[in-house]
Formats: sequence, structure tokens, C-alpha cells
Amino acid sequence: MRFKGLDLNLLVALDALLAERGLTAAARSVKLSQPAMSAALARLRDYFQDELFTMAGREFIPTPRAEGLAPAIREALLHIQHSIISWQPFDPAQSDRRFKIILSDYVTLVFFERVIERVVREAPAVSFEFRPPADDSEDLLRCGEVDLVILPEMFTSNAHPRARLFEDVHACVGCRSNKQLSEPLTFDRYMSMGHVVVKFGNTQRPGIEEWYLREHGHKRRIDLVVQGFSMIPHMVLDTQRIATMPLRLARHFAKSIPLQIVELPLRLLLPFTEAVQWPALHNSDPASLWMREMVFEEASRMASPLATAEPLFDRTSTNIVRPTSNRRISSGPEL
Repeated sequence: MRFKGLDLNLLVALDALLAERGLTAAARSVKLSQPAMSAALARLRDYFQDELFTMAGREFIPTPRAEGLAPAIREALLHIQHSIISWQPFDPAQSDRRFKIILSDYVTLVFFERVIERVVREAPAVSFEFRPPADDSEDLLRCGEVDLVILPEMFTSNAHPRARLFEDVHACVGCRSNKQLSEPLTFDRYMSMGHVVVKFGNTQRPGIEEWYLREHGHKRRIDLVVQGFSMIPHMVLDTQRIATMPLRLARHFAKSIPLQIVELPLRLLLPFTEAVQWPALHNSDPASLWMREMVFEEASRMASPLATAEPLFDRTSTNIVRPTSNRRISSGPEL
């Protein structure tokens, strides 16, 4: 079928070439013979008046023109798939859908495990692919390459649908044997102690507390940088190091590791909200609607840590630092 001179079947071939970066693999992915895919590439080059790909060994390297076409082609094909082809009732009990979700180890352990337990009961063949917070999360949402992204609400994008999930606060953690935590934690002592910190993605984006300290001109002593929150408890165990992490996760690990949880001498006690985003392309997709409903229902069962009558921390800090700047967060980490 042609649309203003372009055979729309060629867009499927070009999308496959862009994804596979090889003639044989691309042909196989769309069930074409290699000669047929080669002919399609020749027609694409003729239509766009561009080579589209150059060879580097056996790999196809897209030209700038092909790179520019890639997002629009992928989005168009996904829109057709989700809005027209895949529009059918979703039966969780019979589905073998694999949901691709970007989330941190923190969200996985304190929240998404609940969702998984429920899915196992209601949709035993449904599976998940978890990906860590990435620098290109927004691009993946736009292209429909992931089903959900869960991150703090303050870092969500205005370009995609979103909803709040649950609240948490930050806490300082250290080993139970850490004598420097035996009395209220002052700001000066917090800054002078050795810290374990988490940084995210290829660009090593800092955590919320590191962003906060930089914004207010403070620099703490960092002994270790790790890839995820779940590494923190083991890195402070039997040491004098401390770390800053979400309270829910600190309590999770304190059940099996001798952690001491104390209040931060910073204005990070204010709750932050984790939120979920999904591609606009999936807004009416029955499978996505079902998964989002599961997520929302499980999140509704999580009370805010500040709502409990129990003490939040083992010990309260002193000399809590107040903000000196009213600047809004313009960019930051994904947790």
C-alpha cells in the first residue's frame, strides 16, 4: 500500500534494519528473505535519496538521515500496533505478556514485590523484565519500549501520563556498633563521617540528598559510591560509615542486618512521593490498563511513614539544617 508515494511496508523493513543493524537479522525479524530485505533497502534509499546505512564490518551504521527517521517510524508503528492491531480483550489468566518496567532496587523491594505476588496468583504466565533507572527513560516511554517507569514525582516528565503511588522519607543508617550514632546526630558530624552514596545511570546522577547538599554549598566525605540502594547496608556493616536512604528500605534491611536508623540533620524528612508513568501510546491498551490497576491498588495499601504513631527513628538528630535557597529542582536523580 502506498501513502503519498511511499510503500508503507518499507517502514516495517526500515524499523527492523534500525533495530537489528544487519540485513540477515532484520529480514529474519520480519519474516522476509534476505534478497527481499535487500530489495526493500534499495527502494528505501531511492525514496529518501540517502544511503541510510553504511557498513562497518558486518554491522549497518545508520546515517544521520536514518537516525532522524528512527523515532518517528517506531512511534508510528507502535501506535498502529497498540491502537488497531492489539485492540482485543485482555485475559490475565491466559496472557503471557512480558511487562518491561524501569524502577530502582528500592522500589522493587519495598513495593513491587507486592505486585509480583498478586500477579503470580492472578496471571501465572505473565512475566516481568526489570531495568534500572536510565538516562534515556523518557525516550523509552515516548517510543513505547517500556511499559512503566517508577521514580520520584519531582522527576517525572510532563510529556507522559502519570499517577502518584506512595510516600516515603529519607533516613541516615549505620551499623549498630557505630558509636558515632550513639547520640543525636549533628549536621557537622554527619558531614565529617564517611558516606556510602548511590549514583544512577551512565552519567552518575547523584541521589536526592547529594543534590540537596550541593544546592546549598555543602560537601560531605564520600568513601564509597555504589550502584543501588540494596548495596548500602552491607557497605556500612561493621564500619564507621553511614549512608542516606529511604526509610522504608532501611526498615526492610534492619529486619536481617544490624542497622541503626537515625534522623537526618537535613530538611529531607519531608516526604517524597514515588510516581508511575506509562507511554501515552499505551493509555488505552487493555494489558497496560490491567497492570496499572494492579499497581494502583497495591500502592493504596501503603500508608505514609509519617502517618504511623510509632517513632520513625532510633534516635533524633540535632541542628537540623534549613534551606537557604528557594530554587526549584530542574533536574535530578531517579530512585
